[in-house]
Amino acid sequence: MKLGIVGLPNVGKSTLFNAITNAGAESANYPFCTIDPNVGMVAVPDERLDKLAEMYEPDKKTPAVIEFVDIAGLVKGASKGEGLGNKFLANIRETDAVVHVVRCFDDENVIHVEGSTDPRRDIDIINMELVMADLEMVQRRVEKATKALKGDKKFAHEVELFTALQKHLDEGKLARTFDCDADDAALLRTSELLTLKPVIYAANTDEDGFSRLEQNQYYQQVCEIAAAEGSQVLPICAKLEQDVAELEGEERQMFLAEIGVEESGLDRLIKCSYTLLGLISFLTYGKDECRAWTIKKGTKAPQAAGKIHSDIERGFIRAEVIAYSDMEACGSVAAAREKGLLRSEGKEYVVQDGDMIYFRFNV
Repeated sequence: MKLGIVGLPNVGKSTLFNAITNAGAESANYPFCTIDPNVGMVAVPDERLDKLAEMYEPDKKTPAVIEFVDIAGLVKGASKGEGLGNKFLANIRETDAVVHVVRCFDDENVIHVEGSTDPRRDIDIINMELVMADLEMVQRRVEKATKALKGDKKFAHEVELFTALQKHLDEGKLARTFDCDADDAALLRTSELLTLKPVIYAANTDEDGFSRLEQNQYYQQVCEIAAAEGSQVLPICAKLEQDVAELEGEERQMFLAEIGVEESGLDRLIKCSYTLLGLISFLTYGKDECRAWTIKKGTKAPQAAGKIHSDIERGFIRAEVIAYSDMEACGSVAAAREKGLLRSEGKEYVVQDGDMIYFRFNV
């Protein structure tokens, strides 16, 4: 999974990126300090995998990972190339989802590129630049399909669909708010539109604003915008996350309890991302390796096996499955097998979150 962190300059993108990846991206009080996208790989915390590793003491423990890309601040005119805009837009296009950092605090010591704090305006600026970039792409798609239509009538619906989307974008609306059926939605996804990507708004507050979210008018504005377009909101204080990132073990838990949260911003962001993209994890286990694999909800056993190796999918015979919760309750795989909780599943089995699976195959 690849998440792009975007927003206006000086809203806290690189501060947040540093905190969640410990990658040391440069952070400075001026626009464009992040010229090339900083990339950080983050292991997905999974207590189930940790427990399996304790039980099996494998040669290797491999968690699922998320790739975060810190994309330099977008400004007005980015869709026309302003402020290195074209390069930044290309970086966003390569991500699975967007974490849009929105400034939700006042601080005269931190320059705001627009001169004041206004989440609605800031979100509109970013969205409009993405809409303008999408509009160019849709226009080209309509032109291409129109030419193809002269030789093949099957392109008629494509012309109709993308012309309707073009009108939608012309009104300043996002592609993800365009109403269409599942087949048309699948066709739209072939065009790599920026505003079609799912979004998590990371409402970056100061410490005081984070402790009183209900009274934080900036945060409430972000929630209203997200609700209207079906996006998610994650309240976060990037400065606090930096402090959390420097702590470990009990110290970390004590600090989180002190600020009144159960999980770090990274943990909450990962859960939010999995929910947004409809992802789950299944587990493989043994002395060689214990590993977590990320798949889409609804994935059947052979396709899940294909995540490990294409040969396993091709030669799939069956999946020997036990729910992690059943194994944990019994204390071991052997005990769960004795109680009949280890099941043999075929090609139509839909993998569930937390399934421990051993695949049988023959090629």
